[in-house]
Amino acid sequence: MTEIQQILYKYQDQKYADFTSKLVPTVPREKFIGIRSPVYKKVLKEIKDNLSDTQIKDFLQDLPHEYQEENCLHVIFLNNIKDYDEYIQKLELFLPYIDNWAVSDSLGAKILENNSQKLIKKIHIWIQDERTYTKRVAMLFLKKYFLDENFSQEYLEWASKIRTEEYYVNMMTAWLFAEALIKQWDTAIKFLQEQKLDTWTHNKTIQKARESFRITTEQKEYLKTLKRK
Repeated sequence: MTEIQQILYKYQDQKYADFTSKLVPTVPREKFIGIRSPVYKKVLKEIKDNLSDTQIKDFLQDLPHEYQEENCLHVIFLNNIKDYDEYIQKLELFLPYIDNWAVSDSLGAKILENNSQKLIKKIHIWIQDERTYTKRVAMLFLKKYFLDENFSQEYLEWASKIRTEEYYVNMMTAWLFAEALIKQWDTAIKFLQEQKLDTWTHNKTIQKARESFRITTEQKEYLKTLKRK
């Protein structure tokens, strides 16, 4: 057992592991130690107090990890990186080993907001990747960083061209378009009117948008008329 694993096991909560494993069905139960979110602050403090920078660097390079909580810890380290190029380099090393939504959806860092021109080029590459969670991260970042002042219809075009049976890709696509309907209605609604999404994603987008408090009653009623059979 590694030193980081030993630290994680000190804060193990078996019942919480049972609970979280049910939320992440793509990962076997035995891969969960059981660490509650607030406890990671204690884990991080203990790691920084007892491990060297070299040991932490080695942890970020020693992939794949054995446990879900190691992946969660990895994301925390990534999200605290202050240099954009370092963040991307370490993220691209990690991307092939992401195997569930709970890890992928925790990614994001302040540094990305200030490097949109560089980031969008990476997103364009990742969204065409064959790996489920690389695609999902690409759309997550579109949703987080490119639906406001950095928005372009072209980015929704990229997502609309995805055709896959992967549930976790299609769900993120629907989430992206539902959020786009909230923030960029006039552009996003055309993708539904012109039926540019596959039927499942189209209908899921409508469902998620109609569940939002940020969509008006009139918009919700109109969206209902666009549902496909």
